[in-house]
Amino acid sequence: MATLLYRLGRFSFRRRRLTLAAWVLLLAVLALGANKLSGPTSAAFSIPGTESSRAMDVLEKNFGGRTDAASAKVVFTVTGDAKLTGTAQRAAIETAVAQLAKAPGVASVTDPFAAKTVAPDLRTGYATVTYAVAATEVSVADRTAMEAAGDTATSAGIQVAYSGEVTETTEESHTAEGIGILVAAFVLLITFGSLVAAGLPLLTAAAGVGIGMLSIKIATGFFDLSGSTSALATMLGLAVGIDYALFVVSRFRHELAAGRDGEEAAGRATGTAGSAVVFAGLTVIIALAALSVTGVPFLAAMGWAAAGTVAVAVLVTLSLVPAVLGFAGRRILPRSRSASPATAAAVPFGERWARAVLRHRVLAVVLPLGVIALVALPALDLRLALPDDSSAAVDSTQRQAYDRLAAGFGAGFNGPLVIVTSGAEAARVKQAIGALDDVVLVTAPVLDKAGDTAMLTVIPRSAPTSEATKDLVQSIRALPLDVAVTGTTAVNIDVSDTLTTALVPYLAIVVGLAFILLMLVFRSLLVPLKATAGFLLSVAAAFGGLVFIFQQGHLADLLGLQSTGPIVSIMPIFLIGILFGLAMDYEVFLVTRTREEFVHGASPDDAVISGMRHGARVVTAAALIMMSVFAGFILADDTIIKSLGFGLAFGVAVDAFLVRMTMVPAVLSLLGKAAWWLPRPLDRILPNVDVEGERLTKRLAATAPAPELAAAQG
Repeated sequence: MATLLYRLGRFSFRRRRLTLAAWVLLLAVLALGANKLSGPTSAAFSIPGTESSRAMDVLEKNFGGRTDAASAKVVFTVTGDAKLTGTAQRAAIETAVAQLAKAPGVASVTDPFAAKTVAPDLRTGYATVTYAVAATEVSVADRTAMEAAGDTATSAGIQVAYSGEVTETTEESHTAEGIGILVAAFVLLITFGSLVAAGLPLLTAAAGVGIGMLSIKIATGFFDLSGSTSALATMLGLAVGIDYALFVVSRFRHELAAGRDGEEAAGRATGTAGSAVVFAGLTVIIALAALSVTGVPFLAAMGWAAAGTVAVAVLVTLSLVPAVLGFAGRRILPRSRSASPATAAAVPFGERWARAVLRHRVLAVVLPLGVIALVALPALDLRLALPDDSSAAVDSTQRQAYDRLAAGFGAGFNGPLVIVTSGAEAARVKQAIGALDDVVLVTAPVLDKAGDTAMLTVIPRSAPTSEATKDLVQSIRALPLDVAVTGTTAVNIDVSDTLTTALVPYLAIVVGLAFILLMLVFRSLLVPLKATAGFLLSVAAAFGGLVFIFQQGHLADLLGLQSTGPIVSIMPIFLIGILFGLAMDYEVFLVTRTREEFVHGASPDDAVISGMRHGARVVTAAALIMMSVFAGFILADDTIIKSLGFGLAFGVAVDAFLVRMTMVPAVLSLLGKAAWWLPRPLDRILPNVDVEGERLTKRLAATAPAPELAAAQG
């Protein structure tokens, strides 16, 4: 592989104008396609085959209409001594209802007074607006017209708020990306000491993310993609794109400083650091693509989109980066550095750190382990649920509508359960459910035209995301009657349960495939095992931090978190997948050089010190960049993106600095030569992928002129 990448690096450097033109042309074609073919994104979470999904299909078939038809609640509220039944207030609401019925795309509107949807205190009521199309087909103009019609009621001193799928908008903000890029630029400038060297990884990463985002936009025209898909892909694409380019640029500078010309330096950098990039990228891609095994369509789509963006980042690093290095030339080096290798008197930080860790190797394992265990403790209180309007920003119209409905009708009103049963058993079902705990109301059954199927609505006493409501759903399903529970709350519960069930097989597939991959890279059994154990520690710490802040509310103000509650149920599987891939990145970049030194005859401790000397500075910079990119997304309004950004930033910090930079060298030292043991039968079977570029180095050294032999061997 190293030889192939060496040739690719030289070709891209030599034919840099052609390579750059090809990437620019690809961007232009994708931009045109995105403009013509893009479609809407979806905020819905559902899983075909679950009880709630099957019940939805029954309702659509037997009762007619579309179960995915968009709807919204227009919530009217008065304060003080006023009542909605007052003359002025009632007239204003009836006028607003009439205007809502005339709004574009609206199929029907319920009058709060006729439908008896006014709270007992007469201060809160709502009208239900139903469209003939799905929420993704309701335009911004239609939503604006609905809100303008509803707002006419404010003339009578009535407060108006809106909730429902129609009001959910995907706000694209580039603040998070901007902050991450600024911090990344600062870290790169400190690391390289050159504006050209610092700007190059940012430029190529931006190109990779642009290609990924345009491809996702095109995909929205053919597939149902979540509104969070682009944010996730951007987050990962930026982080790995900058990091991967950082490793190649760093190696290129090293080769230039060793006295090689630009084309040869680009070839060697791509052949060595590029090989590590390929395997690091593969671990991330495997972890993301394996989301398909969960059986959750929207999750699989997000995984494939993010995996595709990471794959683009790898291709950009192997092809576009060497081409751009060709334009930069020796300007990539700091002005104060000559073309010959610098002789610095100071011992590199990586070497000093490695020697300190090895002197106290037992403490270097025990102390970080204790810190991680302490941080992970809150994870024992982990509660999972899908987000609803209760987790929206406090000043948003969705959150205001949620709070006002809960105050007027009770917490469970925001999460009604829809019961589907046979017409013959409807009366028994109503009586049985009404006798259960945590039930406020069971409506009279509504029969289909044939009288075969009945639909009832159950209002729980507890909030939609509470454990009590989940227990109620299980109690209804456990009744010895022919019942099926559906509705948004039941769908969310089914999605969460499916994700929890899929977690173990997903983890087994990801870890199993990555273990094989790492065994190929390091030709060892214990190193992949150690890498996996370290990853589990990082995940535990990330979950502990998430629960501590996002669920328990500690330090919430510091992060601008306006509401707390259960962790989003897709978070565990996302964190596990993404953190595993990123953790293996640092494992590959740090330990590859260590193995290379050991294979060349260094003692286990000397190999560890050498690996840290060459890799610690760059890996530290890479981790800081990853953290800054992920941390920038904490500023997002979307709960999923905010919590995922924090979880990834915190998890990367723990993994890079406590696990990989501290525990890994200590454990390698404790294991000694045993760390690199591989049974002979496996050694014969496994192909030698030469990720360190050992065979490439030997071949180049054999063909190099005499003055270059020493440099080639270094």
